[in-house]
Amino acid sequence: ERVGVLVGSGIGGLPLIENTYKELLERGPRRVTPFFVPASIINMVSGHVSIEYGFQGPNLSVVTACTTGLHAIGLAARLIEAGDADVMVAGGAEATVSPLGIGGFASARALSTRNDDPATASRPWDKDRDGFVLGEGAGVMVLEDYDLAVKRGARIYAELVGFGMSGDAGHITAPNTDGPRRSMLLALKNADVAADQVQMVNAHGTSTPLGDKNESDAIKLAFGDHAYKLVVNSTKSMTGHLLGGAGGVESVYTVLSLHHQVCPPTINLQTPDPECDLDYCANTARDMRIDYALKNNFGFGGTNGSLLFKRV
Repeated sequence: ERVGVLVGSGIGGLPLIENTYKELLERGPRRVTPFFVPASIINMVSGHVSIEYGFQGPNLSVVTACTTGLHAIGLAARLIEAGDADVMVAGGAEATVSPLGIGGFASARALSTRNDDPATASRPWDKDRDGFVLGEGAGVMVLEDYDLAVKRGARIYAELVGFGMSGDAGHITAPNTDGPRRSMLLALKNADVAADQVQMVNAHGTSTPLGDKNESDAIKLAFGDHAYKLVVNSTKSMTGHLLGGAGGVESVYTVLSLHHQVCPPTINLQTPDPECDLDYCANTARDMRIDYALKNNFGFGGTNGSLLFKRV
């Protein structure tokens, strides 16, 4: 009863929706499976986990585009802090590599057109970046009240100490710097941690021309001169963009970075963009001391989120 689930998805069961609609058109409504609705609605991601494992605590999902997985983790921590649960299973999942999913992002000119060299198409902060690579996957972590985890001798990989959220209130897809800046500062404020105590930022880093520069500028605004002492990296250079699953997967990367004291690389960064002038851990992982690591994700609609993790 004290274990809950908060796993979200940015878009949901898009391939199932496409295939079921095709079945409807070709064979009529009687051929639509009765499992269609419960299989495609987003909160059933958490519902299935809850049913499978018997978790009877809070059972819900969030949908905030590409910030979904991060928001799920941050809000799950808030539920524990509020006393609604002792343990939360939290993160994000996405599977939208389908004709409609790819078609929609392609028509919005969000995807890379480097089709002849897909392995190097995702290249955050590179001068020749031209869009993101759509990926699929899920990332989930178990959050637990710290005192309870210590009491039972749990293996603790990191401590989540800060969570910040903000809204741009601007364009439906184009980001601005102020929203991400405030999100990062709110995470630091929530943790009562100074900017110069942070060593690493796992960035949203999508490989889009506007997004990468915008995030770099926002990091500079949030961290001031210390921004140039940070090591910034993008998991998406290796995984592609998992949309609602990105925040979950990348938060796991961030936690493991703290645990192993290694910053993952940003691969495919061959020609640095002069307008993106931070240390992006280009192409090679780096052994380094990491006491605090910040994780960013931003999404369509101007939704922003930042998590601050601490080494234990």
